[in-house]
Amino acid sequence: MTLKRRWAWVAGLCVLAAVTGLGAAQYKQTHRNMITSLASARTDKAVAAAEAYLEKNPGDLESPFILAAAYTQKGDIPKAMTFAKKAVEGGLPIDRFIAGPRDLLRPLVESDAFKAYAKGKVSPLVHGPMVGSVTDTSARFWVRTAGEADVRIECAPAAGQTGAKVGTGRTRKADDTTAVVQVAGLAPSTRYQYTVAVDGKAMPAEAASFRTFPKSGLPAKFSVVFGGGAGYTPKHEHMWNIIGKVDPLALLMLGDNVYIDTPKVPDTQRYCYYRRQSRPEWRRLVATTGVFAIYDDHDFFDNDCVPGPHIDKPPYKRDVWRVFTQNWVNPSYGGGEKQPGCWYTFSIGDVDIFMLDCRFYRTRDSDPPTMLGPVQKRWLKQALAESKGTFRVLASSVPWAYGTKPGSKDPWQGYKEEREELFSYLAEKKIGGVVLISADRHRSDLWKIERPDGYPLYEYSSSRLTNIHTHGIIKDSLYGYNKTCSFGLIEFDTTAADPTVTYKIVTIDGQVMHTFTLKRSRMADGS
Repeated sequence: MTLKRRWAWVAGLCVLAAVTGLGAAQYKQTHRNMITSLASARTDKAVAAAEAYLEKNPGDLESPFILAAAYTQKGDIPKAMTFAKKAVEGGLPIDRFIAGPRDLLRPLVESDAFKAYAKGKVSPLVHGPMVGSVTDTSARFWVRTAGEADVRIECAPAAGQTGAKVGTGRTRKADDTTAVVQVAGLAPSTRYQYTVAVDGKAMPAEAASFRTFPKSGLPAKFSVVFGGGAGYTPKHEHMWNIIGKVDPLALLMLGDNVYIDTPKVPDTQRYCYYRRQSRPEWRRLVATTGVFAIYDDHDFFDNDCVPGPHIDKPPYKRDVWRVFTQNWVNPSYGGGEKQPGCWYTFSIGDVDIFMLDCRFYRTRDSDPPTMLGPVQKRWLKQALAESKGTFRVLASSVPWAYGTKPGSKDPWQGYKEEREELFSYLAEKKIGGVVLISADRHRSDLWKIERPDGYPLYEYSSSRLTNIHTHGIIKDSLYGYNKTCSFGLIEFDTTAADPTVTYKIVTIDGQVMHTFTLKRSRMADGS
């Protein structure tokens, strides 16, 4: 079965969701909680919840999936098959059962009945490809396969010139049968078409292509999309199609990307990723756009979490981080195994982007409290001091401006000393061209932060990519929008005599609600 057909199957879920009102239920995480019950050996509770939900929502496809897993755990494979067929014949891609959670579904998937039913329907490529870690001369590709397999990626210039480049790798069970394959030796500012082969077999898919970044350090014109608040909501999943039409050079996912809130249960974490990764809209977008991600509270632990300064306390902290690393394709993840995190920096032309980890080492009892932790903060200061970018983008999963979440200590207003330390460092080192971006609040905002020792800092914030829940507009912002889902579009033009950065708030219907342009001359570094 081709990816195109499987994507068409899943697209039916959008229609069913809109008719049955599944969107609101998805935001309440009804199905996620059922999976948690299953993974915690509360099988009867999961069955009762799924059956009750299905009775009220006969078009739902997640409940039959969960019931198939539940009856698998009960050892009743015939009944599990009944619900598996109901889900697949209703439009759920059969590859969802291959993806898992595998601990819950393995007896079903390995049964003769399922193998006979799935024959000819299952692709070795379960999820992906997802493009990421793009530079001016290379890119990396993330995939998940049905079992351990060799993967080959071949990139050729879309214009038909010679010079194809190849990268290889192997998916492994220890990494949830994922792999990241790098292809190097590419040309800057070039569109490449690429193919994916699994164990030597080419995967039939819609033509996949991506663009390499402009030559590092040189002026360029390009756009990126950013946002957060991407809870799994079938009726809003067409957001990824709208972003694709904008054709950004990169997609920055700034946290609350899938809403897990279950740090102690890896099967639930993986289930939340699998749902999104199986969506045809998501698969099309990430196969053609460089993806860069950080997490926030709902992906890492739970609401407004303060995990503390230690690497292995709580004991499941590292495990959550490892699941995150298995589901994205970032250039790096903090300091790796020795110093886990999700901070890193990358450049597009002469624009430097700094992605921050605002959760792993966050404390509240220290004096002063820290959001970044000492290691990350030292890295950030050094990276900023060494930056030669015309613009520098500081990406936080939570808002920078005070008043974005009145009365809360979760955004940077709860870490005033550390925020002041960073902003004063910009002035001390005469670091100009800084733009702040953030997520967390379920709306899109524009803020201005006046500084006593430097130029005003402007913050672009957007975090209602697919969420249903909305946060109110704050009157102190320069502009706010919350009527529908939206995303932030940032357009850079550093080729101009006075380089510009333009922020646009774009709705899920593709309508531009607000435009704001800054000139580099208004962001002087004092040099």
